[in-house]
Amino acid sequence: MTNALPPDATATAWDFDAELRAIDDARLRRRRRVIEAYDGVRLRVDGRDLLAFCSNDYLGLAQHPQLRAAAAEGAARWGVGATASPLVCGHSLAHEQLEQDLARFVGMPRALYFYAGFPTNTGLLPALVGRGDAVFSDALNHACLIDGARLARAEVQVYAHADADDLARRLRLSTARRKLIATDAVFSMDGDLAPLRELLQLAERFDALLLIDDAHGFGVLGSGGAGSAAAAQLRSPRLLYMATLGKAAGVAGAFVAGSEAAVELLMQRTRSYMFATAAPPLVAHVLRTSLRLIADEEWRRVRLRELVRMVREEAQLPAGWRLGRSATPVQPIIVGGNAPALRAMQQLWDQGFWVPAIRPPTVPEGSARLRLSLSAAHAPQQLRELLQALAALPG
Repeated sequence: MTNALPPDATATAWDFDAELRAIDDARLRRRRRVIEAYDGVRLRVDGRDLLAFCSNDYLGLAQHPQLRAAAAEGAARWGVGATASPLVCGHSLAHEQLEQDLARFVGMPRALYFYAGFPTNTGLLPALVGRGDAVFSDALNHACLIDGARLARAEVQVYAHADADDLARRLRLSTARRKLIATDAVFSMDGDLAPLRELLQLAERFDALLLIDDAHGFGVLGSGGAGSAAAAQLRSPRLLYMATLGKAAGVAGAFVAGSEAAVELLMQRTRSYMFATAAPPLVAHVLRTSLRLIADEEWRRVRLRELVRMVREEAQLPAGWRLGRSATPVQPIIVGGNAPALRAMQQLWDQGFWVPAIRPPTVPEGSARLRLSLSAAHAPQQLRELLQALAALPG
């Protein structure tokens, strides 16, 4: 016997270097930055102090002193690990109390807390539908909804972005056993809103469920920050409401809320809930304080609305660029090509502003953009300085 390899044994279908070169040629390589220090909207990165317009900390709560104190209190009481999945011994009193608080906050019968947002949606859709069913997905949905629909093995129909008429046509023609409409509420790269009232009406008309991902609306929209569904005054047993807690809430995790029976079924079937270690109880403890701050500190949403108004009224952009149609803290500046978007990001970086360039596949081909993300922690003068720098870019 010999261990000698055949002459072609070095041949392989795996050429990582070539694939990386292709990514570079398309101007699509992402660079991961290391944050050295946080000071509100000012970050120290690579030895430089930058004014950040890149985070989803819409209410400026991530470093709030009350949340820091709650984290220390939670660690002292609960330690730092949940030790098991929620259905074994990972569901603490802190988690239970948080879920009760979340249900009350969004005005729904019951809520289920997950350790992170992406696996919430990739788990929810397969728990709800399967072969013989159909998912109706907005063309600009977040990747977690897209991947969740694929994992469900249901038929996937992609309807035109925010187009209730196209959705109605597809629902009418569908012969699927069960139908699930899945949509972002606030679209993460465009900042625009789904027509939620029309979508719920269609769900009721065509015997469907409506799953809303309100990652970028929770805490920002609705009375007291209760979110997009509350802002649209949606109430229906056909509604499932999902939102993340690492953006406006400033902490981590996500939740889904709905009827008592629906949430119980999701707890029994959602694999990303059943088979993953729970979030640390101290995180749940901190989130209870965050919910109180979201409800009580209305000035944060007032500040956000003022900053959005400034962008819409005062932004002067280079020729060929345009603002997206957004009334939320996500303000996209559409540049077009990948190379000019990267160049603009670097020019702003050199002036002390961090505004990320967003490129495919996150956004459609030809729509690369600067994603301007506003926070209540931004002072109006800081935003005005950025707008002046934008106006001076060569384009």
